[in-house]
Amino acid sequence: MSDFLDRHIGPSEVDIVSMLTIIEQKSVADVVSKTVPESILFGNRMAIDEGISERDTLALATELADQNTIATNFIGQGYYGTLIPTVIQRNILENPGWYTAYTPYQAEISQGRLEMLLNFQQMIIDLTGMDISNASLLDEPTAAAEAMMMAKRVNRKNKSNRFLIDRNTHPQTITILQTRAKPLGIELVVADIQGDDFSDCFATLLQSPGTNGEVRDLSADIAKAKMQNVLTIVACDLLALTLLKTPAEMGADIAIGNSQRFGVPMGFGGPHAAFLATRDEFKRMVPGRIIGVSQDTLGNLAMRMSLQTREQHIRRDKATSNICTAQVLLAVLAAAYGIYHGAKGLKNIATKVHLKAATLAKV
Repeated sequence: MSDFLDRHIGPSEVDIVSMLTIIEQKSVADVVSKTVPESILFGNRMAIDEGISERDTLALATELADQNTIATNFIGQGYYGTLIPTVIQRNILENPGWYTAYTPYQAEISQGRLEMLLNFQQMIIDLTGMDISNASLLDEPTAAAEAMMMAKRVNRKNKSNRFLIDRNTHPQTITILQTRAKPLGIELVVADIQGDDFSDCFATLLQSPGTNGEVRDLSADIAKAKMQNVLTIVACDLLALTLLKTPAEMGADIAIGNSQRFGVPMGFGGPHAAFLATRDEFKRMVPGRIIGVSQDTLGNLAMRMSLQTREQHIRRDKATSNICTAQVLLAVLAAAYGIYHGAKGLKNIATKVHLKAATLAKV
């Protein structure tokens, strides 16, 4: 037990005594009692067992993990079993040089990581057909919420306060949208898009393929929405986009989704690196970060964060997003997966998935 504490908890007993002597206090408990207001002082009300050694902790963790039921997922709805290439698993997912990445800030991010995030953005642009993409968001449902709020800011000419969601959208996405819409005073309407005339809403969200697996061309619905000055958001599947019409080709204003299908383990439901891609005219409204290509003082090629439109520490009350994180490691994994397989390889995987789904449907 003490070995673990010595490695991971900074002050030693000697350090603590020295600090207490300098501030003229008898114990750490005295320091806490004099600095924390009594009204919020938690005290020692938690019944915590005696600590165990690091070795025993690992043994207990293994024992508990063995109780999990490892099942094959057939539910779909945005989560799919994937195979991660061993070279990516070994050199990125299991490499502390990569897996310590959390969320990018200019002062601490490396050129290699920025380059991989640029690869992620370009992959999203290529697959969605949109002009720009951000360097990932938390997960698909929160990306949908970000798109809803972005559409509200962008579409100021449309005075409606209603947001229309296709009934065939993933349930977890609808739930998050309900949570985010309530404090913003946005009225959510979940309906069958095909039967709607889009007459009274500022934006609409369509899922392609739908949560039930249905694939259809959304071009006519999107065109109908545009006639009513309604912004269109398409939640899409990256692997499916290697075979299907892109959101841009269908006329969408914003494309969202997640990159879990590109070799990212499900991890008990996520989250997984999401994306938000849109037209160039909306780039100042994009939540999150956008990586760009620049040059250093010597004229060499250099990557940098071109936009941090979310950042509260920069924009404060004008920040365009409430999402406090990207998914750097998982975005890097997805980008590496795309590079590893290439356009032809991704299309082959998508074709195999489609053929298996079609065979299953027939039987």
